[in-house]
Amino acid sequence: MSTSFLLIIIIGVAGLLVQAKLQSVFKKYSREPFPSGYTGKDVAEKMLRDHGIFDVKVVATRGILTDHYNPATRTVNLSESVYSSASISAAAVAAHECGHAIQHAQGYAPLRLRSALVPIIQFSSTLSTWVIIIGILLINSFPAIFWVGIATIAASALFSIVTLPVEYNASERALKWLQGTRILSPEQMEGATISLRWAARTYLVAALSAIATLLYYLDFVRSND
Repeated sequence: MSTSFLLIIIIGVAGLLVQAKLQSVFKKYSREPFPSGYTGKDVAEKMLRDHGIFDVKVVATRGILTDHYNPATRTVNLSESVYSSASISAAAVAAHECGHAIQHAQGYAPLRLRSALVPIIQFSSTLSTWVIIIGILLINSFPAIFWVGIATIAASALFSIVTLPVEYNASERALKWLQGTRILSPEQMEGATISLRWAARTYLVAALSAIATLLYYLDFVRSND
């Protein structure tokens, strides 16, 4: 077993553990009410207003932890459990997604780069698996096909790496705003911080997994030279 393949397994297990911990943390703090009674929707709208952003809508979306900001439609999309919930975890998630809206409004460079990579990733993700499979089968006769597959994986790794500062910065903006409003007690603020830190770790694991996958296929090329 190659070192890079072992690394993929270790990171995969770590990812499952982080995801389980994230769900546990959000479940815990979803039971703690937000002091002002604000729902996720209320928190998002207030944070946007406080930052002078009035052209972004807050809407509900289906699913669990499907929250995201869409710069194309200028919408903060909150999962149903966040949109209508008046809890610490809902407030943290809503504020985090508004952090992305603020990044967009202020022209945050990593967000611009990630947005520019989205069309490339959408295109390459649909091809990468098949290109890699065909490339492996024809590695000795048509190695160029395999290198195209490597390029698609490298693009995904780059996207994951660029995503890290975008997500961590959005959480920093969210926590700074929540602390500045003084509507949370120190204990509740700690809950919001823990929630966002575990959410951020899922992106870290994703980036490490993408890098490990890239290294694995590079090792595969070297072993077939």
